[in-house]
Amino acid sequence: MADPSSYRPKPGQIPDSPGVYKFRDEHRRVIYVGKAKSLRQRLANYFQDLSGLHPRTRTMVTTAASVEWTVVSTEVEALQLEYSWIKEFDPRFNVKYRDDKSYPYLAVTLNEEFPRVQVMRGAKKKGVRYFGPYGHAWAIRETVDLMLRVFPVRTCSAGVFKNAARTGRPCLLGYIGKCSAPCVGRVTPEEHRELADDFCDFMAGRTGTYIRRLEKDMMAAAEEMEYERAARLRDDVEALKRAMEKSAVVLADATDADLIAVAEDELEAAVQIFHVRGGRVRGQRGWVTDKVENVDTSGLVEHALQQLYGEETGDSVPKEVLVPALPEDPEAVSQWLADRRGSQVSLRIPQRGDKKDLMTTVQRNAQQALGLHKTKRASDLTTRSRALEEIAEALGLDTAPLRIECFDISHLQGDDVVASMVVFEDGLARKGEYRRFQIKGFEGQDDVRSMHEVISRRFRRYLQEKERTGEWEEGPAATGAVPAEGTVPAGGTVAASGTAIVPAEAVAGAPPAVPAEPAEPAEPAEPREDDGRPKRFAYPPQLLVVDGGQPQVAAAKRALDELGIDDIAVCGLAKRLEEVWLPDDDDPVVLPRSSEGLYLLQRVRDEAHRFAITYQRAKRAKRIRSSPLDAVAGLGETRKQALIKHFGSVKKLKQATIDEICAVPGIGRRTAESVAVALAAAAPATPAVNTATGEIIEEDDGGSTT
Repeated sequence: MADPSSYRPKPGQIPDSPGVYKFRDEHRRVIYVGKAKSLRQRLANYFQDLSGLHPRTRTMVTTAASVEWTVVSTEVEALQLEYSWIKEFDPRFNVKYRDDKSYPYLAVTLNEEFPRVQVMRGAKKKGVRYFGPYGHAWAIRETVDLMLRVFPVRTCSAGVFKNAARTGRPCLLGYIGKCSAPCVGRVTPEEHRELADDFCDFMAGRTGTYIRRLEKDMMAAAEEMEYERAARLRDDVEALKRAMEKSAVVLADATDADLIAVAEDELEAAVQIFHVRGGRVRGQRGWVTDKVENVDTSGLVEHALQQLYGEETGDSVPKEVLVPALPEDPEAVSQWLADRRGSQVSLRIPQRGDKKDLMTTVQRNAQQALGLHKTKRASDLTTRSRALEEIAEALGLDTAPLRIECFDISHLQGDDVVASMVVFEDGLARKGEYRRFQIKGFEGQDDVRSMHEVISRRFRRYLQEKERTGEWEEGPAATGAVPAEGTVPAGGTVAASGTAIVPAEAVAGAPPAVPAEPAEPAEPAEPREDDGRPKRFAYPPQLLVVDGGQPQVAAAKRALDELGIDDIAVCGLAKRLEEVWLPDDDDPVVLPRSSEGLYLLQRVRDEAHRFAITYQRAKRAKRIRSSPLDAVAGLGETRKQALIKHFGSVKKLKQATIDEICAVPGIGRRTAESVAVALAAAAPATPAVNTATGEIIEEDDGGSTT
C-alpha cells in the first residue's frame, strides 16, 4: 500500500486550468482517469488526510504510485479525452457500463447499391442506418414482415442475391410481392433506393404523412373504380398501422428524445434508457455496474452519456436528452453532444407533463433491473464462492483460485494442431483474455509434447513481462526466464535496460523458445513500458488446468519447473471419468458428482475445448479453400478476386498468357509473371468424379479442388 504523500506533486507544479489526469500503479498501469475544470483544485482533494477520503477514493490513492495530467483548452476537450482514455486503458477504478447482452438493431445498408434490411448486432458500420435497439430480434422481424408489404425492400443475403441474378429467378419473397426483386431487374437501382429511403423515413417516425398519402390514393382508386388497387392500398394502410401499434405512443409526434434513469445503492447502479423517435418508444436498453469509484447520480449520468454517445454521430444523437440529474458541467456536456450530432442538443431534467410521467416509468424500470440483478447475483455469488472453495479444499490450495487458466489441444488426425487458453476470474469467463496458439515446434500428433510447448510459451511470455516491468527483481536469470526466440544470440546478450539475460541454452531442459501466435488484434512487437494498458500474458493464474490426464499434467508441470515457476497449482481433468489429476500423484482426486467445484472445472474445460476446436476448424477450412494464387507474394484478396472475375476460373487463368494477365486492371507485368510461375508450379488438382455416371467433372468455377 503506497503513501499518497510519496508521489504528491510539489506545490505550484499542478496548473490551474482544465485538463485530464491519470493515476498509475507501481507497474505503470493506469488505474483511474478523471477530468477537472481546475486540475490544481481537483488533485488537491486526493492528497488530503486519508481519514477524510471516501473508502473507494482511499483505496485508489493508496493503490496508485504516481499521477500525471494533460492540459486542454476547454472542458469539452477534457470530456472527450477522458472518454478516450477510459476506453483505451480500461482503468480498474473507473465506473464502466457494459451491456449484459448484444442488443439487436434494425439496419438498412444504405452503403450498398441495393440497400438491404436486416437484423444487426455489434459495432455500428459506416453507411448503415440503424433503428432501435430492440429487446428481441423476433420483434424486429415481425415489424419488417408487416412493412415489406408496403416497402418491398431487399432482405436477402449477398449470396442469395447473386444466385438469383445468375439464374434470372427471384426468391419466394419476390413472387409473393414482399420484395421488389432488384436482382432480376424488376426495379432500377434508383427505384429500389427510393423504397429504402421511404422505409427509413417511416421507421424514423414520419408516419402520419405517409399513411395519409396512402389513404388519399386509396380513395382516388375507389372513385375511379379500380377496386383491386384500392383494396391493396387499404391492406397496406392496415399493415402499417399494425406495425405502428407495436411501438407505444408516449409523446408528441415530432418528439425525438432519449430518457435516462438511474437506480443505485452503495455498491451498484442500474441505468435504463428509452429511445423515443417520432413520439414512439423505438428501443430500450440498460446496464448494471459496480460503483468502484466515489460517484454520485450526476457522475453516473455523465458516464452513461459518454457510454451512449461516445461513438455516435448525426441523428444517432437525439435532439433532446432527458436525465434525472444534470452532470457536474452541463454546458460542456451539452456542447459535446451538439458537436457529435452536428446541431443543438437539449440536456435537461423533465419537470412536468408527459415527459415527466415517462421518466417515472423509466425510473421504475431501472429500479426493477437493479433488484433483479441483485437477486441473481446473490445466488450466483454464493454458488461461485462455494465452487472455488471446494476446488481449493480438494486440491489442497491455501486460497481459492480466483484466476483459473485452462489449456486444450485440438487437431484432426495430426493436421492443423492448435491449442487454446481460456481464463476464468472469480468463476466467470474473461473472454477478452482468451488466447490461441499454433503448434510450431514439431510436426504430427503428440498431445503431451504440444501441451509442454504451449505452457512453456505462455509462461515464458509471463516472465518476460515481469522482467520488463521490474516486478521480477531478481531478473530472469534467477528464474530461467528467456526472451522470445530470435532475440538472444548463442552467447547471450544484454537487454536495452542493461539487465543481463541468459541464453536459452543455459536453461536446463528448456525447449527452444517458440513465440506464441498473436491474438487478434496483433500485439506490437515492442510495447511501450509506460503506456498503462493491460498486457498480454502479464497476470499469472492461481490454478492451471489442462484438458487431459496424468501425461498432460506431467508435461505442464515439467514446463513450469523448467522456467523456475513454483507458485502455480496444476491439475488436469480427464474426460472419461471426470477425474482430477495432480502432479506426482498416482491416484486421481474424485470430486462428488453434485460438487459445484467439479461443475466449474467442467465448464472451464469445456470452454477451452470449444475455443480450441473452433480455431482448428477455421484453420482447416482456410486450408481447404486455399488456391495456387495464395503463393504469389504481394497479391492481395482484391486482386485475386479481380483475376478470377476476369477469367472466370483458376483453370482458365492457368491457360492465359502473361500479356492477357496484364490486361486485368491493377495487375502489372511483374505480378503477372509471378502469377504465371505460381500457377505453373502448382500441382494439378485431382479431378472430381460424378459417382453416379463415372464422368469427370471439369473445374469451371473460381475455386480450387483440394
